[in-house]
Amino acid sequence: MRLVFMGTPDFAVPCLQALLDAGHTVCGVYTQPDKPKGRKYTLTPPPVKVLAQKSGIPVFQPKTLRTPEAAAQLRQLAPEAVLVVAYGKLLPKEILEIPPKGCINVHASLLPAYRGAAPIQWSVLNGDKETGVTTMYMAEGLDTGDILLQEKTPIGAEETAGQLHDRLSALGAHLLVRTLAELDAIQPRPQGKATTAYASMLDKSMSPIDWSHTASQIHSWICGLNPWPTASTTYGGRQLKILAARVVKPKQAGQQPGTVDSDLTVCCGEGTALQVTEVQLAGKKRMSAVDFLRGHPVPEGAVLPC
Repeated sequence: MRLVFMGTPDFAVPCLQALLDAGHTVCGVYTQPDKPKGRKYTLTPPPVKVLAQKSGIPVFQPKTLRTPEAAAQLRQLAPEAVLVVAYGKLLPKEILEIPPKGCINVHASLLPAYRGAAPIQWSVLNGDKETGVTTMYMAEGLDTGDILLQEKTPIGAEETAGQLHDRLSALGAHLLVRTLAELDAIQPRPQGKATTAYASMLDKSMSPIDWSHTASQIHSWICGLNPWPTASTTYGGRQLKILAARVVKPKQAGQQPGTVDSDLTVCCGEGTALQVTEVQLAGKKRMSAVDFLRGHPVPEGAVLPC
């Protein structure tokens, strides 16, 4: 099939590669403009652009698709379908109507759950046991189009958002190729009017841990904010990132939430407890809790801020 692919970050790369491996003709790739990154603000191309150029595919990086020129350019490419995976821009109606087989999106949730920018992270933050990927026809609303296919997967008890991201990226690539192969036989399913929580973007204000929440809730928070923006607390006046932890039985009943003992077991809300297993002190490398405690022993009666 003759296709145009629209995508930007690492999540979209396996989908583009899968299309090429399946023998489809990708006549053009649309991606976000290059952005400065790192301490030196080096202008860096998006991961999808890197793969497209390596594969000899023309790359387009318009600042907006809401212009007559953008629509004319896409018509000239004459794709049968447009595939969109984490592109980062909404497609206007004029663009949606160009390909005869429609615009198809891969979304990292079981729609209509978790419409929005961060479905992977919020499924972990909320302690869900299951998630998946959805292919759908695109409509003018945000993630509201008719569903084509879905595939479910369990969320591991210790799985971080970063680990789940990589699994869903591969699962989405598989489902996208399958969707194209079965497209003519699929009966699209409307999402209906069901209202679900919007998966808003994460920000650094979410990092501080509130130890008055239960250990299970905090554990989900730690996993969901890994690798960014990372759950954290304050220790010795410095930020201490909490990268991994496990729910344990409390050693003593009735302690104030945030009370921490010598092996970094922290008292949490409702009489629960969490043992921190991996940390990163501001300005230092990530390390196990055991290594951290060798240089930073916990004083008796220490309480972490809530």
